[in-house]
Amino acid sequence: RVLVRVKDLTLEKADEEVWVRGRIHTSRAKGKQCFLVLRQQQFNIQALVAVGQHASKQMVKFAANITKESIVDIEGVVRKAYQKIGGCTQQDVELHVQRIYVISSAEPRLPLQLDDAVRPEVEGEEDGRATVNQDTRLDNRIIDLRTSTSQAVFCLQSGICQLFRETLIRKGFVEIQTPKIISAASEGGANVFTVSYFKTSAYLAQSPQLYKQMCICADFEKVFCIGPVFRAEDSNTHRHLTEFVGLDIEMAFNYHYHEVVDEIADTLVQIFKGLQERFQTEIQTVSKQFPCEPFKFLEPTLRLEYCEGVAMLREAGVEMGDEEDLSTPNEKLLGRLVKEKYDTDFYILDKYPLAVRPFYTMPDPANPKISNSYDMFMRGEEILSGAQRIHDPQLLTERAKHHGIDLEKIKAYIDSFRFGAPPHAGGGIGLERVTMLYLGLHNVRQTSMFPRDPKRLTP
Repeated sequence: RVLVRVKDLTLEKADEEVWVRGRIHTSRAKGKQCFLVLRQQQFNIQALVAVGQHASKQMVKFAANITKESIVDIEGVVRKAYQKIGGCTQQDVELHVQRIYVISSAEPRLPLQLDDAVRPEVEGEEDGRATVNQDTRLDNRIIDLRTSTSQAVFCLQSGICQLFRETLIRKGFVEIQTPKIISAASEGGANVFTVSYFKTSAYLAQSPQLYKQMCICADFEKVFCIGPVFRAEDSNTHRHLTEFVGLDIEMAFNYHYHEVVDEIADTLVQIFKGLQERFQTEIQTVSKQFPCEPFKFLEPTLRLEYCEGVAMLREAGVEMGDEEDLSTPNEKLLGRLVKEKYDTDFYILDKYPLAVRPFYTMPDPANPKISNSYDMFMRGEEILSGAQRIHDPQLLTERAKHHGIDLEKIKAYIDSFRFGAPPHAGGGIGLERVTMLYLGLHNVRQTSMFPRDPKRLTP
């Protein structure tokens, strides 16, 4: 027998006999009938077991006693519904059950109810019904991931990776895989996890940057990678994780680092367009629980210089210096100001002060206080930090000394540029953060399948 997907059970299948596998979402017995809701990922359908030619009283009773979340195989006939079936994605048809087999039985007591887990918080507060808090969700992540909202979030996140890869391959980039166990801190900082490595110590990579740049020095010209990134930061915020998935890009350029900025921005725009075209069902599913305005972007992408952003903030009453970095509240405020003025949720801030950027950032040749660096923002939060990299070993050494970095610890990094390196730039994007901000969610843990933060190491 061929098992049919729930999402394919439409009016076109009316009067067909089908086999379907799914989970029992709910069951309700009523006299000689039992109504089941059969769920498959984010799609569900009503199934009716009724006493008659194909079902006895014992079968109806058996169906009513199958525990929620059990996996069943159902043989039945697809019938047109007399009226729209509320609460089901397949509203025009129902399944009239002829046989039912329990494939895997769930325990009767669940740690959380899926209906509670998809209920909007506002709705729960208004009518006194239960909602599920974040810790309960994460402690019971397997159950929480079965909700229609979680299914939609991670299907869309998979789409972001797919679109990122598709777009860059089309642009002539080569996908690379970089080491995650390294001999020195990637960015020369202290926020690294130390691991035992035979008779010495090693570190978990904060970034694939060194290896991306080495590939550029090896004449690959355009590279990208998708992989885990580790940050030993004790940051318990809505947008920080100790392990996340990095979407990283590095590219040699011919005349100006804006060639790279434009390429990265266009890649993100192609992702946004692809999500709109391919994942409307998922976007709408998430918005039922977490209502949000549709994500807006311009083509080509709006690019402002840092000094322009500072001027907008000062105009709004914020006091800050020319070489001061943006705080999180100021980032969000600037995002709102940009949205009001330009009607976009996605923009680039270019030409950051050199004083607030890492040692490997190329200074602006026309102004030593400014750098050839940039950040990209979604809904007022940073999703990418990037720059033109210093490719001259002598200048790189000078900048490292200026930042007080031990040259011995970054010797391998500096040595990478001693045999001829083209001018290049790049950046790193956080996958979970992009997913969160595109969907208008409020915590990055909602978009990390099994999140790691300073207080969570399980499940």
